[in-house]
Amino acid sequence: MAFSFAAFSYIVALIIDAFLIFFSIFHVIAFDELKTDYKNPIDQCNSLNPLVLPEYGLHLLFNLLFLFSGEWLSLALNIPLIAYHVKRYANRPVMSRPGLYDPTSIMNTDVLRSCLREGWIKLALYLLSFFYYLYGMIMALIAS
Repeated sequence: MAFSFAAFSYIVALIIDAFLIFFSIFHVIAFDELKTDYKNPIDQCNSLNPLVLPEYGLHLLFNLLFLFSGEWLSLALNIPLIAYHVKRYANRPVMSRPGLYDPTSIMNTDVLRSCLREGWIKLALYLLSFFYYLYGMIMALIAS
């Protein structure tokens, strides 16, 4: 049984997707804590902002692997989320450090609700992707 680059791409995607699921869970919990006034918005934004660029970088990394391995369907399924990440980061508030969340506006009800909804949607997408990557890995291992 040979080990193909496509199988390697799916294995890396599974591992990275597990981290992205944990990032999404952390975001949902953090925004729920803000919603219930359990935590200070400044502390919460200081803990969330350093995770934004690693999340985007990890997501882009395994999609580059899909590109190089010729897994076009897997890449096509991730293009909308990559485009959303690029748009979201390009339209971020003006801040001195990298990140998306501004402590002065995060407590706005509409902003908080949209960030919480974004976290839930990303969690659902990453969970569905995890099972698709598991299927893709098995199919790539069987095919080789």
